[in-house]
Amino acid sequence: MHNVTHARQFLAEATHRELELIPDDARIGQFVGWDSLAHLRLIMRIEEQIERQLDPDETVRIESLADIAALIATSGTPVNS
Repeated sequence: MHNVTHARQFLAEATHRELELIPDDARIGQFVGWDSLAHLRLIMRIEEQIERQLDPDETVRIESLADIAALIATSGTPVNS
């Protein structure tokens, strides 16, 4: 659950939305504000957090809040807020 909290925080930052406005089922193209520019900001924030660049396949597989949380969980890097 900890990773979902951080994923929600990253998405809120990327979309310039309040944390409590990020729904559990947030998906790119369906959540207002999660457009291509927000996706780029999100990718940059994740890369900063996990201390490595994502490969192109990883970036296109990020389509939902759950995808962000899963990527954070498999990174092996502790999440810092």
